[in-house]
Amino acid sequence: MNFDGILFFPLTPFDSGGGVNEAVLAEHVASGVEHGAGGVFAACGTGEVHALSAAEHAAVVRRSVEVTAGRVPVVAGAGGSVGTAIEQARTARELGADAVLLLPPYLVGAPQRGLVEYVRTVTSAVDVPVVVYQRGSMVFTPQSAAELARIPTVVGIKDGVGDLGRMHQIVLAVRESRGGEFTFFNGLPTAELTVAAYRAVGVPLYSSAAFAFVPEVATAFYTAFHSGDPLADTLTREFFEPLVRLRDRTPGYAVSLVKAGARLRGVDVGGVRAPFVDPTAEEETTLAELIETGLALVKGA
Repeated sequence: MNFDGILFFPLTPFDSGGGVNEAVLAEHVASGVEHGAGGVFAACGTGEVHALSAAEHAAVVRRSVEVTAGRVPVVAGAGGSVGTAIEQARTARELGADAVLLLPPYLVGAPQRGLVEYVRTVTSAVDVPVVVYQRGSMVFTPQSAAELARIPTVVGIKDGVGDLGRMHQIVLAVRESRGGEFTFFNGLPTAELTVAAYRAVGVPLYSSAAFAFVPEVATAFYTAFHSGDPLADTLTREFFEPLVRLRDRTPGYAVSLVKAGARLRGVDVGGVRAPFVDPTAEEETTLAELIETGLALVKGA
């Protein structure tokens, strides 16, 4: 798998009856690919994988694979209990996903050897490339990360913790253990705010939540950052940093605001499922103003 560009985490649209709206999903994924996504991560965190049934998870992965048609890699979310993670990983493999993003075993504390065994159990049961998502209850030491990297089908680590010192040690340990054929991702919410810091410790790739509702802004930032254009700093100051402050008001807004932003842009994705909550009307107004600001900055550049 070669990821070239922004990593796109599509939303899972819900219709008025509460079910997955596959038609809107297909349009949403196709739009992301057309805007230059370097990879599609279907039924993952932004896609509310925690709230999907097995059938819904399969439907989201199937449609994402169909729409991308091999143009970019498709990575499907899997996680939770060992049994659920294995079932979701098998489904992803059978439906043609290129890899799996393995999320933590929710609400379960475990020692390092148990976390490594969780990953090993899933990878032993399903022959599919795996990116391990470090966050929440699944945080590794450099030594454990190096052990993970020695599992043949583990191809990457996505970091959602934000401890740059630890992440730098992990990169060094994995490179010594595995060599250069291993991929690291910056998976923090609104990763644009930390992309420079992560790049400095050897983590160049990042996922963009903003890409799901303002791909024009996310792409302009990506291009500006990599070319040294000062537009990247302007977008950070006037769009991304205010977005982070709005996001931090309420737990779950890392997803809820993205869905609200998509609705404001005319994509009928519906609301979020419990326990997430949708933003207030006042917060949606603030978000709409931020979207206008971001688009104006890009248009005027």
